[in-house]
Amino acid sequence: MVAGDLYIADDPRIDEGTYRGSQLAADYASAYVEDRDAARGVLGHLLGHVGDGVEVRPPLWVDYGGNITIGAGTFVNYGLTALDVAPITIGRSCQIATHVQLLTPWHPVDPQPRRDGLEAASPITIGDNVWIGGGAIVQPGVTIGDNSVVGAGSVVTKDVPPNVVVVGNPARVIRHLEDE
Repeated sequence: MVAGDLYIADDPRIDEGTYRGSQLAADYASAYVEDRDAARGVLGHLLGHVGDGVEVRPPLWVDYGGNITIGAGTFVNYGLTALDVAPITIGRSCQIATHVQLLTPWHPVDPQPRRDGLEAASPITIGDNVWIGGGAIVQPGVTIGDNSVVGAGSVVTKDVPPNVVVVGNPARVIRHLEDE
């Protein structure tokens, strides 16, 4: 599954992993309003890696959580949906706005495999110092290069090079940023 192979989505072993992810995400949201230090501990158990100085505001929705890594100094605002069937790597010093969706799973286009309950996933990689605007959707298999900006509401369907601004559906480069 993590390797991108087709799998049966309603396998009981998968259900156990998603239950764990949902439970820890709920525990995180509860701890966040009561005890921030305790919340950071829960987040560390939920996610695969959390760098120093990371802030993730709940609610946070994940499939498993353990396939997500977040680099130091990254800020994630309310309502991130990170479906981590495949790895999701978020770099250092990123800004992720409200209600962003990072979606690694995908379904076959052909009707019969979908009817059979098959799906697969492809990893998402977000470079360092990336800003993703509110409500943006990042599709399976996408890499976003360092220092790039994804405009609010954009749907990112293919790789984004470093040092650009992309907007729209599908997202397109509208500006190149100076390398500082």
